[in-house]
Amino acid sequence: MLVISRIEDVPTDLGPTVVVMGNFDGVHRGHQALLRRVCELAAERSAAPVAVTFEPHPIAVLRPQDAPDQITDLQTRLERLAESGVTATLVLEFTHELAAMTPEEFVEQVFVERLRATAVVCGHDTRFGVRNSGDVDTLRELGADHGFEVVVIDDVMADEAHHRFSSTGVRQALRDGDVTEAARMLGRPHTVTGMVVHGFERGRELGFPTANLAEDATGMVPADGVYAGYLVRPNLPAGAADHRMPAAISVGTNPTFDGTKRTVEAYVIDRTDLDLYDEVVTVEFVRRLRGNIRFEGIDPLIEQMTRDVDQARELCPDPTI
Repeated sequence: MLVISRIEDVPTDLGPTVVVMGNFDGVHRGHQALLRRVCELAAERSAAPVAVTFEPHPIAVLRPQDAPDQITDLQTRLERLAESGVTATLVLEFTHELAAMTPEEFVEQVFVERLRATAVVCGHDTRFGVRNSGDVDTLRELGADHGFEVVVIDDVMADEAHHRFSSTGVRQALRDGDVTEAARMLGRPHTVTGMVVHGFERGRELGFPTANLAEDATGMVPADGVYAGYLVRPNLPAGAADHRMPAAISVGTNPTFDGTKRTVEAYVIDRTDLDLYDEVVTVEFVRRLRGNIRFEGIDPLIEQMTRDVDQARELCPDPTI
């Protein structure tokens, strides 16, 4: 997938396009429905399917105090967009200058002049332009003026109560520690990626050596607790031995040891031979096993950790066996 970082860098030979615009945080199942329709329309029109997204999140620029946690970082978002089938993504740096563009200016400069859109796909709640003054009706009017079709996709409902799939819903599930619900909305397990760094090595002393992720790990960290999941080594080819290994994952401050720093650490089940230091790994969250508990002594902690590992082993079988 071609990644374009400035409007001026859109290739002149990109050809006609079918465009969808959004933040795409998490690229959840609602986003995926939009992206599928973009690819279908593009194939029908012999056009390029293109996504337009923003970095940083617009709220982080306009109202920093209200900025939402990011479900994924930009690189992961781009990987998910590529998996959807779009052939190019235009990543616009969101600035106050961009926010001040009128709907007409934005459409003319981005969709018409640079992307030569034959169609724009959007949801019913699409808003754009200065102070979100543009909506679907605005887009239709501009499409009529400039020769592109506007295709509005109905919301994809997440449940019988008519809650739609949304990034807000995914964030709330992660805040609640409900990684199973987050995975249902995302269409895949939620992940956190970071470099493995040295910790206090308490896990090794207790017989459960853990890979500790650096503080700058990317991906929204779910609620404190113990989880079943997998540790993935992206530097190894998919399907290779040790590429994706069952793990028991701990998130929190280690209250038994009076910890104060929140960490993410993963014990690869039944493995004590791995040297992962300075390696970038991805942790997949499959199911929450329990919340954090303060234990009165090492022995009850080890007993509980053994039960956690047994449960994680059962929930997350080794894919190579």
